[in-house]
This record gives sequence, structure tokens and C-alpha cells, in this order.
Amino acid sequence: RMERTIREQLFSKRFVKMSKVIKKAYAEEMKQGYNLRTAMEEASRCLLCHDAPCSKSCPAKTDPAKFIRSLRFRNIKGAAETIRENNPLAGCCAEVCPYGQLCEQACSRTGIDKPIEIGKLQKFLVEMEKREGMEFLHVEEKRDGKIACVGAGPASLACARELALFGYDVTIYEANEKAGGVLTYGIVPSRLPQEVVDFDIATIEKLGVTFKFNETIDAARLEELKAEYDAVFVGTGLWKSKVIDIPGKDLDGVVSAIDFLKDARLNKENMTLGDTVLVIGGGDVAMDCVTTAKQLGAKATIVYRRTIEEAPADIDEVMAVQSMGIPIIQEFAPGEIIGSKGHVTAMKFNGRDNESELTMKADQVVFAIGQAACDTTKDIKAGGKVFTGGDMVNGGKTVVQAVAEGKDAAAMIAAYLNK
Repeated sequence: RMERTIREQLFSKRFVKMSKVIKKAYAEEMKQGYNLRTAMEEASRCLLCHDAPCSKSCPAKTDPAKFIRSLRFRNIKGAAETIRENNPLAGCCAEVCPYGQLCEQACSRTGIDKPIEIGKLQKFLVEMEKREGMEFLHVEEKRDGKIACVGAGPASLACARELALFGYDVTIYEANEKAGGVLTYGIVPSRLPQEVVDFDIATIEKLGVTFKFNETIDAARLEELKAEYDAVFVGTGLWKSKVIDIPGKDLDGVVSAIDFLKDARLNKENMTLGDTVLVIGGGDVAMDCVTTAKQLGAKATIVYRRTIEEAPADIDEVMAVQSMGIPIIQEFAPGEIIGSKGHVTAMKFNGRDNESELTMKADQVVFAIGQAACDTTKDIKAGGKVFTGGDMVNGGKTVVQAVAEGKDAAAMIAAYLNK
């Protein structure tokens, strides 16, 4: 009995130690970056295309052809300057942009061997910008005009940065206590470290952009902003989770992806995490949820109603999930959530073949099946002095697309103020 007690104590200590290691991995960056030597070697592979298909394929117009050319000829500062001037969220995009579907897919080198790793080069250059204390942005001559940006996510941050550079007075209103939107509250830090987000935001704040936190903007408050400011940009994103109407959806332990990821970012040491977590969905958000659950110590599984080939998640994210040994169960759709004493205990699924059934144990179910605009902003339309952009308009795409729309909105606002 004494030997068994000692073994149990040793196992308990080992488990606690392993748990701490796993939780530490939640905050550790997955991707390994370049150093100067390897970055130069990768840049030397560039064919210096005259038509620069990579640059044409970047929604935010970051111009990878130009910054890679500068890097190739050892102009580190010039390369970093190109990125920062063109992309207000250069660091964030370097981490989460789907390069394989955009600039790298268009790279002419693809037809020879493999595309230039544009994302890793951008990441390296942003790191050099931060390490060397480079500053490139300077406000033009101040202009008359005050603009309010509602939401502090990618679209609003990009819009505010551009307007500040034009010389306008810009204030961002954010419902949360920190800026970043999905960058801060909706992406696992091993994929997007918070210090990267903070650095991008700091480059915007240095231009004189004012942030007001813990301010929710409803219809009445929006009218007040319209009276107070010369123009208003609304880019609040998608913060309302879609819910499947099945039995058991209101049981304790059933949560939305948005709430789950936000809770992990804010309270990873003390969040309520089930021992067995089922994540429902096949998009990037689902992949973030399941890796979060795994890294925080749970037994995590993804269940998706279609095949993984049909899943909207980026293939790199799917491969990351698989590399962690996380099961991905395909072609089973949610049927019913089973509970005991008000808490989830299992979940039933129906096969795509309309014959198969599956029941899985679970004490937490995370729905990652899509998002919608909040009730307070879903009916807001562009018109007059109100401009909109980002996920609430495009239905939820990529960070780089939101940046592009924020930049476009800034140009339209500047034209509106100068007409």
C-alpha cells in the first residue's frame, strides 16, 4: 500500500509537470523563422520577375517582389520599410496570412521547384524592424477632420493607420479591454504571438491614433458618433457564433469557438477546460480550438460533417493538427448532445451516408461552425458619413483581406472629406 501511495504521488507530480509543459506550449510559437543568412539564401532564389505575380496576388498590396529584391541586395532597412509602409499589420499577416493561396501560389518559382517562402521572409524583416528600432512612418501635414473607427480589429486598425498618415485625427472605440479584435482574442498564440500583435498596434498608436476601450457601440451611440465626428468607420467583425439547433445545445459545457478561444487567451491557467473536448467544424477556427484544447492538456478531437479535403481550413493548419496526433473524424454531423445533471457527458452524430451513427464521450463541446455580426452592428449599412469594411461586410475571410478593405475605406473617407 505504501509503495502504491508513493507511485501515485510520483505520478501526480509528473502529471502536474507535464501539464505545465503542455500549457507552456500553448503560448510558444510553432513556426521557426529565418536568420539573416537563411533569409538571404531564400531571397537569392527569387527570379526578379518583371511582372511580379506575387505582388499582384497580395490583397493588402504588401509588394513582396519589391521587399524581396531589396533583401536580395542586402538592403534590410529598405525591405522592412516597404512592408511596413504598405501593410499596417505586417507582423500579424506574416504569421497568419494564407500565402499558399495568394502570393506564394502565384510565385513563378513554383514551376521550377517550389515557391519563395514569402511569409517567412516577411516575418524575418518585421523582426529586424523591431530588433533594430526602425521607424518609417511619418504623419503628413495635419488636416481638419475627425474620424471614429468602431472596433479595434484588423479592418479598423488598417483604416485608422492610413487616415492618421493622411493627417486626420482618429479615435478607435473598442468593446474589449485590448486592441486587436480577432488577432488578440481569436487566434491561438502559438500561431500568432501576442507580442507580434502588440508591436503592430504600437506602430499605429505612435501616429497619434487614440484608443478608447470597454466601449460598446449600439445604434444610439452610433448616432452620437455621427454627430461628433466627420466620418465613422465600422469594422466590428463577426463576434456572434452560429449555433446548431439540436437537443442539448443549452447544456453546461457547450460553448462557442469565440468564447472558448477568448477564455483561453485571457485565463489559460484558470479557464474551465474539459478533460475530453469535442470540436465541431472544419475551418481554421476549429483547428485553433482543437490545438488550444490539446495544448492546455485536454484529450481533444475534431468532428467534421464532410471530408477533410472539403474542409475550408488552410492545409497547413490541418497538417499542424495532425502532427499533434489529434484525431479528425470525418463525415459525421451533430445529432444530439447528451447530458447528466445539466452538464454535457456525450454527443451523438449521424453519418453522411444516412445510416451510420456515432456516440462519443465528452465533457465539453466547442462549436466552430461559423460566425455572424453582433446584434448591435448587424444592420449597419454604409452611407452618408458611415463607412464599413472587414468581416462584417465580406462574411469572414482573412486578416489580409480585412487589411485591404480597411485601407480602401480610408481612401474613400479621405476622398469624402476632401470633396
